[in-house]
Amino acid sequence: MKIIVVGASGAVGRAVVETLSEGHTVVTVGRNSGDFHADITRDDSVEALFREVGNVDAIVSAAGHLHFGPLASMTTAQFNIGLQDKLLGQVRLALIGQHYLNDGGSITLTSGIVGEEPIAQGVNATTVNAALEGFVRAAATELRRDRRINVVSPTVLTESLQTYGPFFPGFESVSAQRAALAYRRSVEGVQTGRVFKVY
Repeated sequence: MKIIVVGASGAVGRAVVETLSEGHTVVTVGRNSGDFHADITRDDSVEALFREVGNVDAIVSAAGHLHFGPLASMTTAQFNIGLQDKLLGQVRLALIGQHYLNDGGSITLTSGIVGEEPIAQGVNATTVNAALEGFVRAAATELRRDRRINVVSPTVLTESLQTYGPFFPGFESVSAQRAALAYRRSVEGVQTGRVFKVY
């Protein structure tokens, strides 16, 4: 299969690329790194990406920024960071990418455990992750030609504990490599409209 991985330079993205490179052709995409560059917050950038890459058998997104901060001082501009980047950025990849997805192909997006288990200063993350999961469940009912869409929801990564550990007190971490297995299940499996939890 020809698979495009957006956000390939992050901890999850690198593990996904390593896992899916076994037996597949993987095209890596990042804002400033990878085989191709794209800004998922812009329609024209995503459209240009798919025109360059051409048709694919799978689209995987491990990209998107969020805002972490206390609700009491949060501004709408800060809240909008997650909406425009992680939420609409990944939705944009799906909406535009579906037109470049071969029959029987799949789309895999990324949410996160806080969509189900809120944390302090994570209001933006909970909102965005829950919305992504709702989008996937609904979009799965409308995709045609045996095409599928799923979302992977990992807990905090072991590799990211130094940075994000304080936000997740008492949460058990998982390795990026373990999380990558859920992306492989989404790409190579048969299920659609699923939230693959890696907790």
